[in-house]
Amino acid sequence: MFSEEQQTIEAVKRVAPAVVSIVVSKAMPKTKTHSGTLDAWLKPTVPAGKKLSPHALKLDDLETEPTKIGGGSGFIVDASGIILTNKHVVLDSQAEYQVVTADEKEYPAQVVTRDPINDIAILKILATDLPIVTLSTAPIEPGQTVLAIGNALGLFSNTVSKGIVSGLSRQISAAMRGESSGQESVVEELRGVIQTDVAINQGNSGGPLINLSGEVIGINTAVIFGAQNISFALPIHWAKDDLHDLHEYGHIVRPYIGLRYLAINPEIKKKYKLSVDQGALVTKEHVPHSQAVIKDSPADQAGLSDGDIVLSIADEVIDVHTDLSDIIQKHHVGDKLEVTYLRSGKEKKTEIALEERK
Repeated sequence: MFSEEQQTIEAVKRVAPAVVSIVVSKAMPKTKTHSGTLDAWLKPTVPAGKKLSPHALKLDDLETEPTKIGGGSGFIVDASGIILTNKHVVLDSQAEYQVVTADEKEYPAQVVTRDPINDIAILKILATDLPIVTLSTAPIEPGQTVLAIGNALGLFSNTVSKGIVSGLSRQISAAMRGESSGQESVVEELRGVIQTDVAINQGNSGGPLINLSGEVIGINTAVIFGAQNISFALPIHWAKDDLHDLHEYGHIVRPYIGLRYLAINPEIKKKYKLSVDQGALVTKEHVPHSQAVIKDSPADQAGLSDGDIVLSIADEVIDVHTDLSDIIQKHHVGDKLEVTYLRSGKEKKTEIALEERK
């Protein structure tokens, strides 16, 4: 029987060869001048004796060079070069991505598909006979020992940290920022994520969270800054669904109904003076041109409108433990689901046909 220390070492040996670093690069203007003038920046020639006003300089006129602007981690799930990572690591469609394997080989990487719902992306490199990880099918338990492996701070590849599972099915709002320094943050609601006390640093995003058997149980994705060892990982079964979709359809397929809502709790009930303390209140965001129900969406075609309260979908009651979105993601594009909702205090029913989220 191995000791926990021996199990840890063996687990790392098993997984580390399949963990990769992801380098994000972009064409950026050169910032050096020549002889105190701007002439060296310019592609067109400047007439002799003339200098160009800095105010007239355009980005298109500047010479550019590939510049590293960020990085993250990932792991190989197929020997032909299929790699899982976080969507926010490869969010910038204008950037170029390079994968560095554990044996320090470098490969250009293509973003094959990005999950429209979860913080997951799939990359492809042109290689064969690569080492791969095993995706776990075992249940996850609070208190179990887990390990994270990744490219910490973009400097230290295959950094290993250790901790325990602190909680399951957590719900957080996370500011997901692309690895480009100029990329704006996008706030995403993450539900059902794994909480751990494993040390996660910038650059660890997209790396594997593994158990002591050396199997991947999650994808490291977020931390709470200012807290002590509170980090989060996406359950690996979400990525398994994405890989299945990629194999079947060539891209990730997610069902969509097309409405915005607030999950009702006692505070929301009081604020909006509602008659119920659970369900989903269909309401627009407090921003210009926001829509509660997207035009021509499945929800629109089913007759739902601003102010309705969705009580259940497909006989599943919406409450603090069961979110509307979670119910939808259990079903498939093309499914027809019965919806029970309140309008002006009266209970009504309709049917929604799920469409593919674009």
